[in-house]
Amino acid sequence: MSRLLHSVSRRDLLAGASAAGALIMLHPFSARAQGNQAHLRIMETTDIHVNVLPYDYYADKANDTMGLSRTASLIDAVRKESANAMLIDNGDLLQGNPMGDYIAYEKGLKDGDLHPIMKGMNLLGYECSTLGNHEFNYGLSFLDKVLAGANFPFVCANLIRGTELAANPRDDKLYLKPYVILDKKIKDGSGAEQPIRIGIIGFVPPQIMVWDLKNLEGNVKTRGIVEAARAWVPQMKEEGADIVIALSHSGIDVKQGDMMENASFFVAGVDGVDAVFTGHQHLVFPGKKDFQSLEGVDAQKGTLQGKPAVMGGFWGSHMGLIDLMLERDGSKWKVVSATSEARPIFERVDNKNKPTVPDDKRIIAALEQDHQATLAYVRRPVGKTSAPLYSYFALVADDPSVQVVSQAQTWYLRDILKNTQWKDVPLLSAAAPFKAGGRNGADYYTDVPAGDIAIKNVADLYLYPNTVRAVEITGAQVKEWLEMSAGIFNRIEPGKADQALINTDFPSYNFDVIDGVTYKIDLSQPPKYDTKGGLANAGANRVVDLMFDGKPIDMKKKFVVATNNYRAGGGGNFPDINASKIIYEAPDTNRDVIVRYIVSQGTINPSADDNWSFAPLPGTSALFETGAKAKDFIAEVKSLKIEPVGEGEAGFARYRILL
Repeated sequence: MSRLLHSVSRRDLLAGASAAGALIMLHPFSARAQGNQAHLRIMETTDIHVNVLPYDYYADKANDTMGLSRTASLIDAVRKESANAMLIDNGDLLQGNPMGDYIAYEKGLKDGDLHPIMKGMNLLGYECSTLGNHEFNYGLSFLDKVLAGANFPFVCANLIRGTELAANPRDDKLYLKPYVILDKKIKDGSGAEQPIRIGIIGFVPPQIMVWDLKNLEGNVKTRGIVEAARAWVPQMKEEGADIVIALSHSGIDVKQGDMMENASFFVAGVDGVDAVFTGHQHLVFPGKKDFQSLEGVDAQKGTLQGKPAVMGGFWGSHMGLIDLMLERDGSKWKVVSATSEARPIFERVDNKNKPTVPDDKRIIAALEQDHQATLAYVRRPVGKTSAPLYSYFALVADDPSVQVVSQAQTWYLRDILKNTQWKDVPLLSAAAPFKAGGRNGADYYTDVPAGDIAIKNVADLYLYPNTVRAVEITGAQVKEWLEMSAGIFNRIEPGKADQALINTDFPSYNFDVIDGVTYKIDLSQPPKYDTKGGLANAGANRVVDLMFDGKPIDMKKKFVVATNNYRAGGGGNFPDINASKIIYEAPDTNRDVIVRYIVSQGTINPSADDNWSFAPLPGTSALFETGAKAKDFIAEVKSLKIEPVGEGEAGFARYRILL
């Protein structure tokens, strides 16, 4: 029999304080539970990605938005709030930050070794977990060693050992148990302990067979999530499960298909499922921002097809929580009411992140050696750069810091697509300068000197934890993509001197440069699109001399463009660029891809290839501001005539471009 659910007395509840220092409050279900009722609290973590500690190893500094050691304080508080509480996890544990890479590639795991993620999870007393897609990034043998150190079971109902699927899913030879049924004791409203059987089933995105083909081909296969759920949930009920909890490492979408990646909505529709714990998308549910317009999804109450569901962010940013009011019907329990919430570990105060909970000191102590070893790892050179990486001129000329991102994305996707239907489709790459001054100040620029480059330097190249995407579009859509990017420039009047070049309302992260084509930007034309993607000047034609392979681009020709999940999903409101154009969703972050690219090359050559420039405007000049250290790199900008014109405001330096 599984251990007794955590319980404390009502007096302790009212007298104690939570880990965050706030007065502990009873949930309404606990307050009104009768003798034939019980209140069960189920907590979720998801998409931890080895972020056990609140530390960003890429930036080499503490980060208050992440860390299982912080989420642990929320978990402790909930256990104090209720007589009956369970903790589960929803996968994506083993990869996603340099600590994961260090353990997999450097230290390794010997028999009996505990992975850092298991050190933390074992301390917190998890009941069960499922597998996420990133569990397979380091291969199956590594996964097996990690799971051997868990003090709790892992379940997955749609991962099959071998290469054959059975005619009936129940006959599949599964890699793990499809589910567990935990025999528990639960305190009812009168304080008496009652037996209950809680079934937990897990699912992984079937797309792992694409994302990790090299690790999985010939060893395992996957089945559709919903198909597996429909097969196994009835068996769980047959075996006496009072309630069934689905651990769906799969996001929320209402578009149906046989092998859905984001299938949690349809898992909720499977008869017998009582609650769905979701993840994978790195979003928050319920909440005010995500999933608002999907039919059958209540983003306020946190329900999918009327069933309670939760998605607890990522990297420990939130703890998902589903509260169930259970009622005893004869010898069985059933769910009669439910609530759902995602509790954050931080809040925004005065445009800064402020932690709302402290660290669990047990976890900090347990991972101290792993933390120090990871710091040494990220600070160690992983390759070299033959030229400096800087972004001081990224908004006015082709730039080495943007160039290396595009080189890495192209290198990564070319290998992935080589055996697909897109193998012969021309591959382009879109990347933008993230650190380019502006509202973030005169020091907010990439600046990595030539020579050794460490993993933490990648944060200077790619600030955001985006993941790689590939979209298929036409030549005409490539041009409109660039027309939108060109909106960062003000209209320049020919023959006039010293006009302001940059539209400061246009964010630099939306200034995409597309490598693989060449083009010029005619600043005498007005921008075609406004900063929000609205059509401002339909007849404008800023992007001129757009060429592919030395010839004018064929507007009807198909191209694959490497980008990130933000842009591919519609971020920035670029014309015709949205999720419908995505042909490949990578499991890897752009940061990770850059690191792998540097390691593979040994020495990278990030020198800009000047594939874009401004169209000549004789007798015309424009002014722009950049960081003070830009003067050290002026001689390297070959495509422009630039000259300093003195100091700007707030530490910026001012430059003139002779167009």
